[in-house]
Amino acid sequence: MTVFEEHRRLLFAIAYRILGSATDAEDAVQDTWLRWSAADRTRVADPKAYLARMVTHQAMDQFRAARRQRETYIGPWLPEPILTAGEDVTDDVSLAMLVVLETLSPLERAVFVLKEIFDFPYPEIAAAVDRTEPAVRQAAHRAREHVRARRPRFRTDHRHQRDVTERFLAAASGGDINGLMALLAPDVTLWTDGGGKVRQARRPVSGAARVAAWMAGVSQVPYEGVAPADMRVELVDINGRPGLLFTGPQRVIATLTFDFDADGRIAGIYNVANPDKLRAVSRD
Repeated sequence: MTVFEEHRRLLFAIAYRILGSATDAEDAVQDTWLRWSAADRTRVADPKAYLARMVTHQAMDQFRAARRQRETYIGPWLPEPILTAGEDVTDDVSLAMLVVLETLSPLERAVFVLKEIFDFPYPEIAAAVDRTEPAVRQAAHRAREHVRARRPRFRTDHRHQRDVTERFLAAASGGDINGLMALLAPDVTLWTDGGGKVRQARRPVSGAARVAAWMAGVSQVPYEGVAPADMRVELVDINGRPGLLFTGPQRVIATLTFDFDADGRIAGIYNVANPDKLRAVSRD
């Protein structure tokens, strides 16, 4: 295995958490490979730190450009989901966390990812983001406080998450509003991302009653030309959590993932249906 291939998974993991897009993260890794191939590697003392610095630079540039494009995005923008079955994935890659990271500045996001998730030392982070070490420490502090305020630290057992996901699917498929209400937190919010390319709500749907009615209703009618009877639903691991993968004839239609509150109830639902964001969850 080459030095680059040895670190490829780490590079993708860094880029994906900075960008929230698997497609863009792969582009960042490919660009890093091209620059690595052209570099004088005899002068590289620490390949891991060097490669992390390169991919961080590229991802930050892409993130700045993507932010400008997202200002005209139709409806809620959600990160691009990835399949994580069989991998040791922590909560930092959940869609709920990526949504919070989206509210950070490019600098704060890169520093948070490198320090809080991958535990790079401050001097290496400073080199990666072209800032002084004191500036990086300040950015890390701001990012930590921002994330803590929007994402309380508690963990829900993976088995409980899977059980609730299965019950949610059964209730939604049967149009059982009462069954859905029993699983939802009172202030639950549903975000649907169709990007203006498929039929989805263009504003978040909030409140248990409204979300339950929405989910029970959409499960009973055709979606994008696919009848409910022709739609297949799989329970898979998406971004480190149990999620639902909806497929029709020869295509992925959507993913559904969940966030949970301290009592184990569903507090957030993330529905990604923009076809451009479903490549990473395709079985092809």
